[in-house]
Amino acid sequence: MPNAHLDADKDAPLRYNIRLLGRILGETIRAQEGERTFDTIERIRLTALRFHRDADPSAARELQNNIRALGNGEAIQIIRAFGHFSHLANIAEDQHHIRRSRVYAIANAAPRKGEIAYALGRARAAALSRSNLEKFFATALCSPVLTAHPTEVRRQSSIDREMEIARLLDERDRIQFTPDELTGNRKALRRAILILWQTNMLRSTRLKVLDEVANGLSFYDHTFLRELPRFYADLEDQLGAIEPAWDGLEVSSFLRIGSWIGGDRDGNPFVTAEVLAEALRLQSERALHFYFDEIHRLGAELSLDDRTVRISDSVRDLAERSPDRSPHRQHEPYRRAIAGLYARLATTAGRLARSEPPRPALGSAPAYDSAAEFRADLDGLSASLAANGSLALARGRLRLLRRAVDVFGFHLAPIDLRQNSDVHERVMGELLAAVGTVVDYHALDEDRRIAVLLREITSPRPLTSPHLAYLDETVKELAILRKAAEAHRLYGPAAVPHYVISKADGASDVLEVAVLLKEVGLLDPREGRLDLDIVPLFETIADLQRCGRVMERLFALPDYRRLLTSRRDVQEVMLGYSDSNKDGGYLTSTWELYNAERALVDVFGRHGLTPRLFHGRGGSVGRGGGPSYDAILAQPAGAVQGAIRITEQGEVIADRYSHPAIAERHLEQILNAVLRTSFAVAGDRPDSVWEHALERLAAQACLHYRALVYETPEFLTYFEQATPIAEISLLKIASRPPRRRRISRRPAAPCRPA
Repeated sequence: MPNAHLDADKDAPLRYNIRLLGRILGETIRAQEGERTFDTIERIRLTALRFHRDADPSAARELQNNIRALGNGEAIQIIRAFGHFSHLANIAEDQHHIRRSRVYAIANAAPRKGEIAYALGRARAAALSRSNLEKFFATALCSPVLTAHPTEVRRQSSIDREMEIARLLDERDRIQFTPDELTGNRKALRRAILILWQTNMLRSTRLKVLDEVANGLSFYDHTFLRELPRFYADLEDQLGAIEPAWDGLEVSSFLRIGSWIGGDRDGNPFVTAEVLAEALRLQSERALHFYFDEIHRLGAELSLDDRTVRISDSVRDLAERSPDRSPHRQHEPYRRAIAGLYARLATTAGRLARSEPPRPALGSAPAYDSAAEFRADLDGLSASLAANGSLALARGRLRLLRRAVDVFGFHLAPIDLRQNSDVHERVMGELLAAVGTVVDYHALDEDRRIAVLLREITSPRPLTSPHLAYLDETVKELAILRKAAEAHRLYGPAAVPHYVISKADGASDVLEVAVLLKEVGLLDPREGRLDLDIVPLFETIADLQRCGRVMERLFALPDYRRLLTSRRDVQEVMLGYSDSNKDGGYLTSTWELYNAERALVDVFGRHGLTPRLFHGRGGSVGRGGGPSYDAILAQPAGAVQGAIRITEQGEVIADRYSHPAIAERHLEQILNAVLRTSFAVAGDRPDSVWEHALERLAAQACLHYRALVYETPEFLTYFEQATPIAEISLLKIASRPPRRRRISRRPAAPCRPA
């Protein structure tokens, strides 16, 4: 076994790092809280170990007595100590995964199933042609979407310190320290853990939406802005290395990070038009400042002299139009051209983000009309370098910057809008009543609603009037849509590309949003043009069971089908995991989601449309949590087709995207799974013999779950007493109110016959 050494005592470094961090934490607690507190923690720890390892009943009694004897202050210190140790152990484990991946890479071991090389190797074995691969990447979309769901308890200050500890552990793996350097590293670990211990673990005040925006933006600094361009470069390089026929293939920017933060107002009254506008501005500012730094560094690198190298006419033109007139750079056309790009970016930043560049421009220049125009200038620099013997320079920093502009544009991340269908119904009812079209929209059945809404969608007449007064809810909804239309004009359509409808259960829910989009110019009835995707979200088991029929009804409407033509015949549908789990339990929820996807694939196929499924998964099992790689591979045939979006919620965001290496591994696994699922071959799909068994199991599970949770009168009382749900609701962990509505008994879920 040539790679047997890869597994030789592979967990020894992990055990060492856990002991190291635990020892430093213990020393910190002893120094800060005193010997008595430290001894209490150690006694509880050792007793718990004895109980866990030996199943010693006397240890269980001793542990129980020790904990009962604690005062409130002591209990808090114990909880903090074990909480911090748990996080430190997780950091060590993450670093262990990174270390093992590097060991495999250094040993040149065979690609593992989660790696891109594995999926590309399978594609090569299946004789996938270059044209088919190009077509796949041209239409593919893999998009993790960051949300502000209130499940991240840790403060950003604590996350920052944990990231510092991870970096220091990483240094210990990668650098051969001198004794003094090793001492310095350990001192830095002590300082980080000391700050962690002295920092309040919980927030004392509730976050505002823009605080959540700022927290989300921090992951672009840590990871996305630099790692995504490298990810694409590695992918393209691997394509050529695996199959010579794929060499030089430039893939489209199919992997993009999305966001709900600042646009998700379902259950969050604090998301307003002003908040959306500021979120977009902050995102644009972050992207532009990254470009400023990279352009500055690029100018420092490209000191090429035109008396030594040839340059293209396009670069010469950029240099001539540049405000840089320094005689010191008269023979350095790339630097002069780059100074011109910087000046244009400076004007662009003032227009889009109301911000100044970190270094003043050398003169004035017109703003860029779009990120594509900026990318075209960078492409001109790259083409000139490649054509004149400097391909290595073109494929360095400039290559990564070109990709960053293509991925992030001037908007950084697409923000989805989301609102509940009940709100749309109320707004639509008020608008129609105000103009006398329908007196009581709420009383109409589905057929009559569809007829009314289609008339409005196809009519160029506006439904709203500046001369009429509307309720605050309607004013707020129209205002946020007008801001979305303004964002399209400022940053481009990619800034706000989706509108998600929570609690969708009929075709009219989608048509209501279409009418509202028409009112702000995001739908043109004469051209049949729709400027963003309308995405129904099916959440409950009942909704999942009828989602195929709902979409069938929608696609049968010629006026809506015409709108989809302007969206390249792609319809996105979102599937909710948490509500279906609440309805029928984990197994039933998972099976109903699978059945819903199969029904949707059939409907889309009959209408010649491409499905794009958006999975509303959370971190916990109850919200659909688990490895994304396995979840994507488990999708039914035809459900992926090169496109998938997945929510990343709460604590999952920091766990997956705080460390660049962890983030790269996660994104690699998503792409690998999408590639494998889209080009599925025999053996990739589960045997259908299991379907009948799962059908029966899901039906039985639903009945038993409903009997316990909804038909046992004492269950709610038990749940409230046995869990810290009341205390959790008091935590200041998000801008969203802790409850959208009061807990109530749900109607009987439509459990399938067993």
